[in-house]
Amino acid sequence: MVADGSGTVESAPERSPRRLTTHQQAVLIQVLLAFPDETVAVRYLTAASDALNYAEDFSTIFKAVNWNVVQVEPAEDLPYSSSGLAIVVRGEKLRPSAEALRDALRIYGIEAQVATDEANLCGLSNFALAVTKL
Repeated sequence: MVADGSGTVESAPERSPRRLTTHQQAVLIQVLLAFPDETVAVRYLTAASDALNYAEDFSTIFKAVNWNVVQVEPAEDLPYSSSGLAIVVRGEKLRPSAEALRDALRIYGIEAQVATDEANLCGLSNFALAVTKL
């Protein structure tokens, strides 16, 4: 809620749900095709109303480049991310495929935070993409 100068209280404008555009999807596919045979997990925060659809956008891209995608699953213990996206890694270093994903997202002003996997979000995958709330 926001008060204007007259004392009237108005609702803050609603943010549109996060989705990848067709152009963003095409660019991500082109970038990620260079990294065959990757395994990735996709996790999302159930408290964020648009997180499941956004997570499924990424899962679709990963499948389009023939990555092994661990089923999109909800998770509550996700790392904080001011952008609403986190790339979760087991060690300190990003895999080249995860680095390419992060860099491609930056083209569109989407900053995916990098976080260490403290809650076993990666499971058997090489890294995880976590969709959190903004």
